[in-house]
Amino acid sequence: MTQTCTAPAAENATLAKLQEHEPASFGAMFLQRAAEQPQSVAYLRPGPDGWVGQSWRQTATAVTEIAAGLLALGLRPQDRVAIASGTRVEWIEADFGVMCAGGATTTVYPSSSADEVAHILTDSGSRFAIVESPDLLSKIFFPGTAVERAILLTGTSDDPRVLTVAELRGTGSPEAVEAAVAAVGPDDLATLIYTSGTTGLPKGVRVAHRAWIYQGLAIRAMGIVHPEDLGYLWLPLSHAFGKALLSCQLSVGFPFAVDGDVSRIVQRLGEVRPTIMPAVPRIFEKVYAAVSASTGVQKRLLNWAVEVAEQRRSGLRFRIADRLVLARVRARFGGRMRFFISGAAALSPDIARWFGAVGLPIAEGYGLTESCATTIFNRPDRPEYGTVGRPLPGTSVRIADDGEILLRGPGLMQGYHGIDSGSVLVDGWLHTGDIGEITERGSLRITDRKKDLIKTSNGKYVAPQAIESRFKAICPLAGQLVVHGEKRKYITALIDLDPDEAATFASAHGLDVSSVAGSDALRSALQSDIDRLNATLNSWETIKKFAVLEEPLSIENGELTTSMKLRRRVIEERYRPVLDDLYA
Repeated sequence: MTQTCTAPAAENATLAKLQEHEPASFGAMFLQRAAEQPQSVAYLRPGPDGWVGQSWRQTATAVTEIAAGLLALGLRPQDRVAIASGTRVEWIEADFGVMCAGGATTTVYPSSSADEVAHILTDSGSRFAIVESPDLLSKIFFPGTAVERAILLTGTSDDPRVLTVAELRGTGSPEAVEAAVAAVGPDDLATLIYTSGTTGLPKGVRVAHRAWIYQGLAIRAMGIVHPEDLGYLWLPLSHAFGKALLSCQLSVGFPFAVDGDVSRIVQRLGEVRPTIMPAVPRIFEKVYAAVSASTGVQKRLLNWAVEVAEQRRSGLRFRIADRLVLARVRARFGGRMRFFISGAAALSPDIARWFGAVGLPIAEGYGLTESCATTIFNRPDRPEYGTVGRPLPGTSVRIADDGEILLRGPGLMQGYHGIDSGSVLVDGWLHTGDIGEITERGSLRITDRKKDLIKTSNGKYVAPQAIESRFKAICPLAGQLVVHGEKRKYITALIDLDPDEAATFASAHGLDVSSVAGSDALRSALQSDIDRLNATLNSWETIKKFAVLEEPLSIENGELTTSMKLRRRVIEERYRPVLDDLYA
């Protein structure tokens, strides 16, 4: 079996040409884009009377004034500036401002617990914090905090340590910013991103300017994103994936419509009509679940149209199916969507294949915070379902003897902040902790996390993530599935209900939402879906028993990471009595 894979040769050649003129820093990359197309729209944001456009020149003014203000506060080269905010244009302006001032951004999820925020701010040594609203200030100014000043993106505060972003922008000089940008080198620290981690405290990942610049140029070299595209950005910008998307934007020059309100995605897509949208698998799972729940003529028509498209995307039958059915599905996403990007977790191949048949291809990718998130990528015009595609140009993938995925390329981290990285970065190769294999087409297929592999008492190995992903494509009621069985005689599972689907089920069966989890009707429906799942598995992988959780798994309770990954050990310990009962 093939043990290495790289990008197509043509993409590598294109990247080499782009790198001949690459900027020295992320701040310089932004200013270069703003100078090249000052009048073009850079960002759209929702306003009271519709979407409001903002040019690259207007963005550059905001960014330069923020940078000047930070320098006036005493920001030194590579000083850390924390940003604790949801996704909004002001987050982007703040980050670019830090870059142009020569500082380094420390990203903080506003939903993180006070203890986790305190750890990140203390470990990073952040001197300043840019905060979305006054209610977050208590997390910033904890006893012993090293943060000297906080800047509010919205609202005001009487605390003398706090100023508004408008007040910050009224200080400093543009000349100081020019000097600061010129002083930044490609190997200087740009970002300190704390991995959400499935165990223990978050670790700070040190990413240099060079790595982010490479990300943008490499995606541009793939030729899949164009200046005339319009992206829709709602994902958390505190995640490495968000920063990689901004780098791609600066490299290519397309605009982003930005709104972090997840509840309005469907509405916003109809208003904005984007051509590309990055997302996480849960978005696609919920759409697929809603479609699967349709009945009667509507369901038969959709199934027929998808079957026609899967067989042949040309001819009279396809044109009829597309016009009568598939085009209407695409219209729900604005009608102009060229492709989606999926990352952060495994996507079911069945769901990816269904979206592809509808004419909404999903380019599934893979990466770690330690590799700037977008490391391997399915090309949307030739995806290989069930894989995450091929590496970005300039990056190499190797499979170690024990099956672990190793990465090498310009997009890797410098190392962990204050922690030895010798066991993770070995001879230039990043040891990912993930298990995978390379297909005949040269694509990478992820099997599971090395640490998550289950070994039953019978000596059989089970990869839980593959089973969990497959079940969520089958069962719309499941928000999460937690497969368990380490050193046990058979496999069991915990099922976390999707709140919306559970409410719909309760209404349809005359049940109270508060008691639906323990109902016989729900258990029967779940058992039917478990049976369908088990029919696709090896005998030792099949789920023999399951329990339905009364409360949803959450970030707040420490059961999910901020990127919605399972904290498997935490969950298993918390629900140990429930799991033990499944083996009684």
